[in-house]
Amino acid sequence: MTFTPAPRGRSPHDDAGDRPLAVVTGPTAGIGRAFAERLAAAGHDLLLVSRDAARLGATAADLAARHGVRVDTHPADLADEDAVRTLAARLSAAPRVDLLVNNAGFGTHARIVGGDPELEARMIAVHCAAPLRLAQAVLPGMVARHAGAVVNVASVAAFTPNARYATYNATKAFLQLLSEGIAAEVAASGVRVQALCPGLTRTEFHARMGARGAAAVARIPGALWMSADAVVDASLRALARGGPVTVVPGLGYRATVAVLRRLPLRALAWGARASA
Repeated sequence: MTFTPAPRGRSPHDDAGDRPLAVVTGPTAGIGRAFAERLAAAGHDLLLVSRDAARLGATAADLAARHGVRVDTHPADLADEDAVRTLAARLSAAPRVDLLVNNAGFGTHARIVGGDPELEARMIAVHCAAPLRLAQAVLPGMVARHAGAVVNVASVAAFTPNARYATYNATKAFLQLLSEGIAAEVAASGVRVQALCPGLTRTEFHARMGARGAAAVARIPGALWMSADAVVDASLRALARGGPVTVVPGLGYRATVAVLRRLPLRALAWGARASA
């Protein structure tokens, strides 16, 4: 996939059918916003999906005004099965979707025992069920055209259990393995699937976890953090080069994941108990 900028000085509606269309969930901040920014700058029309309609509209207006592309919005809570079904139907009916970025997600700083089961179920819906349903909506068209890509934003957390983030890590492991499986399924079609697995990234993610999340962040050395732009650069660079499926931005994080993938499960489980 190439990311060729569209000609400047044109209305967002000029030759709209000739521009590639990218769908980005969770585009109002962090990694999702960085994806939307980069894709709009490269000449992609956008369909942005978020449950915060006001913030979504402001993001769309800003990107359209600055980059001269068409930016549509679809307010939706991806934890709601009916909302996901409606969005999937819209994507299935679209003349063409060139890139789907399943980025929407959230974290918790809570344990399973004594925790909120509804919150854990919501996380599974947003991180697992929604990305799968949306991928199924766009992949038939991509396979038929022998072109397109799906990026599922997972995490380095996919490679190890954690006593304090059990559901989060499990959902990211699902996304990573799902991406590898779909990539194998569509390999002969020319369609690319990517599991983007960033490490610590400076976004609103941890602040939204409340005081406990903020306190945890304060203890992490600054050298371990990456910018959202650097994460997206790594993703788009890998797509442009044709692989690999699992992309881990940052040399240090790639080395960490390489070690984690070689450790026996019992060693990872021991580490999870030690962190409890």
